[in-house]
Amino acid sequence: MSSSRPLVISMAMQKPELVIPATATPRERKHLSDIDDQGSLRFQIPILMFYKFSPSMEGKDPVKVIKEGLSKTLVFYYPLAGRIIELMPDRKLVVDCNGEGILFVEADAQVELDKLGDSIKPPCPYLDQLLYSVPGSAAIIGCPLLLVQVTRFSCGGFAVGFRFNHTMVDAYGVKLFLNALTELIQGASTPTILPVWQRHLFSARSSPCITCTHNEFDDHPRNNINVWDQNNTKLIQHSFFFGNKEMQAIQDQVSPNQGAIYTKFELLVAFLWKCRTIALGLHPEEIVHLTYLVNVRGKSLKFELPLGYYGNAWVSPAAVSKAGLLCSNPLTYAVDLVKKVKDQMNEEYIRSLADLMVIKGRPELTKSWNFIISDNRSAGFDEVDFGWGVPIFGGVPKAISVISFCLPLKNNMGEKGILIAISLPPLAMKKFQEIVQDTCHDPKFEPAVIAPDMPARRAKT
Repeated sequence: MSSSRPLVISMAMQKPELVIPATATPRERKHLSDIDDQGSLRFQIPILMFYKFSPSMEGKDPVKVIKEGLSKTLVFYYPLAGRIIELMPDRKLVVDCNGEGILFVEADAQVELDKLGDSIKPPCPYLDQLLYSVPGSAAIIGCPLLLVQVTRFSCGGFAVGFRFNHTMVDAYGVKLFLNALTELIQGASTPTILPVWQRHLFSARSSPCITCTHNEFDDHPRNNINVWDQNNTKLIQHSFFFGNKEMQAIQDQVSPNQGAIYTKFELLVAFLWKCRTIALGLHPEEIVHLTYLVNVRGKSLKFELPLGYYGNAWVSPAAVSKAGLLCSNPLTYAVDLVKKVKDQMNEEYIRSLADLMVIKGRPELTKSWNFIISDNRSAGFDEVDFGWGVPIFGGVPKAISVISFCLPLKNNMGEKGILIAISLPPLAMKKFQEIVQDTCHDPKFEPAVIAPDMPARRAKT
C-alpha cells in the first residue's frame, strides 16, 4: 500500500493531565500472571482510531465525552489507574492500585481528516503527533499504565489514540476495556461484561517444570554469519494488502500433504516468513524463526477462562528452519511447519510456558532472525463507537520492530482483506516488495534465492 509524502500538520496540545476513577476504588496490590510479566511484553502498545464528523453529534465535544467516559470506566478497571512495581530478585511485576490515574492529552490539528488519505493506515506517519509520548511516561515500571489522546480535526472529525502497557492487557483485554468505555459513554451504569482479574490462572505451578519445547526463546549462538543488528540497523516500513486475489495466488503455490487443510492465516504467515527470509539474503545455515501468537481463549486449546478476563492469555509458539531449507523448498514446507507447531498447542504447553518464565528469569523472545506476527483481525478496534459511528480506521498503527500485526481492512475498492505492516532494512524491503508483487500477481513466479557462498538458483514458493 503506497502513500504520498506526509503532510506537515500544525498541532496545538493542551498540558497532559491525569484522569482518575470517578469514585473511590480499592487500594491494594495485585500480582500479574507469569504470562503477563514475561520480558517480551514489557513494552507499550499503540492503537489509533479515526472518526468522521457526525451531524447527529453536533455540539458534542469528543474530548469531554471520552474523558468523562474514561473516568467512569476506571472505576471497574481500577488496576489500570495504578502503577507497576517490580519485586526483586525474581523480577515479578505487581500492580500498586493507588488510583493515581491515567494520562490524558487534548489536542487540535489544523487539517481536515480527509486530507490525510490512506496515511491514517499503517504505517501511520502521524503516530507521534496523534499519540504524544509524554516525557517520563513510557517506562513499564512506575508510570501510567494507559495514555489516551483525543485530537480534533478542523472538519469536525477526530482521532483517538491509546497507549496500553502490554503487561496489563492483550488485544482481547483492550477490546473489553473499549467496549466498557463505549457502553458507559452511551449511558450504561455498568459494563455488560464485568472485568475479571484472576491472574493466578496463568501462574507457574508450585513446582515449576519445563515440560515442552519452547523454540520461541531459543537463541542460536552460531547465528553470526550475517548478523542484522535490530537495534542499530535502519528499518523502514511498508504495508501490504491481501485480498481474495492475493490469497488465491498464495494458495495456488501450496500442495497440501496428505489432504491437510490450511487456514488463511497459516498460508499468509508462512508466505510472509518465506518471502522475508529470501529478502534478507541470509546464509543457508542460519536458523530462522516465525513466532505467532495463539489466543488461549480459542476453542482449539480448550482452556476455560472467565469471559471478563482481560490479562494476557496467549502463547507464542515458533516454527524453526534453516534459511536455506525455508527458501529453497516449496511453500508447502513452510505452511506445514506453521501448522505442526500450532496443532501441538495444549494446556500443558501453557503451564510449561508459565513455569519457564519463573525458572529462566522471565526471558524475552529470541532475537535470532525472529519474525513475530500477531493476528488482530478479531480485536474489534475497527468497531469501537463512541457515538460518532465506527472509525474509518482502527488498529495498531505500525509494525513494532520485528512484530507485525494482521488487521482487517477494506481497500479503496471496498474489498475486505488483511493489511499487515512489515519492518525491514531498505534493501531487504525492496526485495520483499518485488517478491510479494510478483508472486501475488503472477502465481507462476518463482523468486530467485541468492545466498552468500552459494550460486543463484530458482526456488518454488
